[in-house]
Amino acid sequence: MGKSFIRRLALVVTLAASLPAASVLAQTSSDGIANEPEAEVIDTDQTISVTESVRDDQIATRIQGILKATGWYEDVQVDVQDGIVFLDGTATSSKRQDWARDLAAKTDGVVAVVNRLTLVQEADFSIDPAVSELRSLWDKTVSAAPLILLAFLILPLALFLSSGVARVARWALKDRLGSPFLRDVTARFIALPVFLVGLYIVLQIAGLTQLAISVLGGAGVIGIVIGFAFRDIAENFLASLLLSVRQPFRRGDFVDIAGHQGVVHSMNTRSTVLVSPEGNHIQIPNAAVFKATIENYTASPNRRGSFDVGIGYDASITDVQAIIMGELAEHDAILSDPEPMVLADTLGASTVIIKIYYWFDGAAISPLKLKSVLIRRVMAALTDAGISMPDEAREIIFPEGVPLVEAPAPSDTTAPTRTPAPVRKDTPKTKIAPAMDEDLSNEVDNLEPQMQVQVEGDKDSNLLDS
Repeated sequence: MGKSFIRRLALVVTLAASLPAASVLAQTSSDGIANEPEAEVIDTDQTISVTESVRDDQIATRIQGILKATGWYEDVQVDVQDGIVFLDGTATSSKRQDWARDLAAKTDGVVAVVNRLTLVQEADFSIDPAVSELRSLWDKTVSAAPLILLAFLILPLALFLSSGVARVARWALKDRLGSPFLRDVTARFIALPVFLVGLYIVLQIAGLTQLAISVLGGAGVIGIVIGFAFRDIAENFLASLLLSVRQPFRRGDFVDIAGHQGVVHSMNTRSTVLVSPEGNHIQIPNAAVFKATIENYTASPNRRGSFDVGIGYDASITDVQAIIMGELAEHDAILSDPEPMVLADTLGASTVIIKIYYWFDGAAISPLKLKSVLIRRVMAALTDAGISMPDEAREIIFPEGVPLVEAPAPSDTTAPTRTPAPVRKDTPKTKIAPAMDEDLSNEVDNLEPQMQVQVEGDKDSNLLDS
């Protein structure tokens, strides 16, 4: 009984003595980790043994010996407490820092690793990496030399075959498409797949099929970006292509496009050029030409002209219509089919407006000259017939009234009074100059010098040539 009590008492004393030491050790280890906030704590996959099989000093000696043997670390210190390894010192690279951590974690008896190795980058002025990269690039170039030579053979061959297909397509479309520009665009479109097949073969041999797909996708995106950036240029080009197909006019036609009248000079991929009756060159963007209303006077030679005449209210409208119709019928330039028309149009303030319509050959006769001749003849005929053509009524306001001035008395009352000369009833009609009636040629013929002048953009090709 006494021996058993003594043994129990010794055990209690031993446990009481060991508890402070264990608490202090745990606190020291905990403080060591807590005081290093930048330290990396790594747990190992080893099973923690209850009884110590390997002492801490043995673990520290073994790890420190291995790290010093590598020569990769400076001022390396290894401290082990209850199987927890604390690594201190400097490493020259992150890989070596990780290697020391993994080494300690794999050591027998280690339960955790606190990696406090600091990273110090060393300046390396060696050109060995550059030499290595150049050597690798040279080796790749040598190995790819056969593929490069094959590409230099296939691509020119594909380009040659594509050009041949384009020439055959132009010859086949010569009688079907009158516009050279349209033939060239269609032939290039037909020949393009031949070149693309050759390019695909080269990329397939080189093992760059994915690159080809990426290039095509990137080309589509780039095409969209370029399309937005050069929208006006692309719009004018497509409009020129459509105008070449529709052909609403030809070179030398007298047209009216968006309010601009003139003779068609040329058309390029950007604009259509007109020569105005004044001799000026007018460039209209093809997109505007395609969207605008085009009036081609040359397509149908018969044109209709018109002008107005104002007669007094005392005149007979029927007589005036007969007189004007007679003058129109006597002129050779006026067509009888369709027949001219003389119509009462408007009742003005002091005149009745008569509207005269007539048809003539616009390709041979100038509309300006013919209108001038007809106005002169109609005015002369109405004057000879005694038809009044008064001016429009005007209202004159005198704010201070109309002043009256008394005429002075004549000094000689015996002077004879002058009487007006009688009007002869057989006064001949006003003569019309025949020379002005004869020269009715179209003034467009005088624009030939301006038609021969080249305009910027049509030096290479005129899309209206066929």
